[in-house]
Order: sequence, then structure tokens, then C-alpha cells
Amino acid sequence: MRQYLPTRRTYLKVLHWTMVPFFVWFLIVTPPMVAGWGRFWIDLHSVFGLIFVTMALVWTGDLLWRGLASRPGPKLRGWARRVHRPLHLTLIWGLFGVALTGFLLGLTSSRLLFAGTVVPIAPPLGLPTANDWVGFVHTVEFYALGVVAAGHASFHIWRHLRLRDNALRIMAPRALHRLL
Repeated sequence: MRQYLPTRRTYLKVLHWTMVPFFVWFLIVTPPMVAGWGRFWIDLHSVFGLIFVTMALVWTGDLLWRGLASRPGPKLRGWARRVHRPLHLTLIWGLFGVALTGFLLGLTSSRLLFAGTVVPIAPPLGLPTANDWVGFVHTVEFYALGVVAAGHASFHIWRHLRLRDNALRIMAPRALHRLL
């Protein structure tokens, strides 16, 4: 019996579109905000973080194993062709950086933190000054990545509309192709 696995493009589409709502969640909802909502929301935020970091690490692993999946396409010329690869690499490595600084937050914390309420992030070393710095870097890095993600989306919308190269169809689910 032959086992059918999704193609790389298919699983990257699923990964991409599953990450988007989590990314938006973390752009809008902060830990201090969640703390005021109660224990359920704190735990849910933590579970979302674990899912998000797992997906970020899977994507980084895929990049290291197989390289970048996207190619610029024949209609992409000049500055747009030069920006294509660095833009995608910045997103993937930026996600890895967010996961790494999240680990460093747990490592420098004064108490044991759990991802998803079950996975210990790192043994706490109790370094409050380092924890403040890592928290600052983590926050700036994530919001900067949000700007890069907005640029990424704008870039692909521009490609789709201006160059008419169907750039959005490459990553959109097949059910949405008729709308593009």
C-alpha cells in the first residue's frame, strides 16, 4: 500500500496560512493584556506560543534541509527580483530568531516558564537584567518582523496585480484560485 504524503508546496501552504492567525494574534495580544483576562487566556496564549514556535522551527528546519522553496518567477525583474530571496529568508530566519529569544527569555527568567503550559522552556538562571534586555530584543524583533511580513504581503499583492504573474495563487489554497 502506497502512502501519499503532501508535496512540499502543499505542506508549506498549510504551514504559511496556519501561522498567519497566530502571527496576528501575537502582534495584537501581549502577555500583560492576557494576564488581565484570567488563567484560561494565559494558558491559551502559552499554547498558541508553543504552536507558533513549533511551526517556526519546522520552517527553519525545512529551509536548512531543502533550501528556499520560492523562486522569483520570470516576470520579476530588477529591484523586485533582487528583493525576493532576501525578503523570504528574512521572514524565516526572523521567525527562528523570535523562537530563540523566547528560549532566552525562559533561560534568563527567575522562575521556570512553560510553553503550552507543559513544556519547560529552559532552566531559569535568574538573571533579571539579561531578562529585561532579552525581552526588549524579543519584542522589537517580533514587531520588526511584523513590518517585514506586511512588506512581504504587499510585495506579493503588487506582483499579482501589477505584473499579473499569479503570485497569490502560488500560496493560496486551490479553493480560492477562482477569486484571484
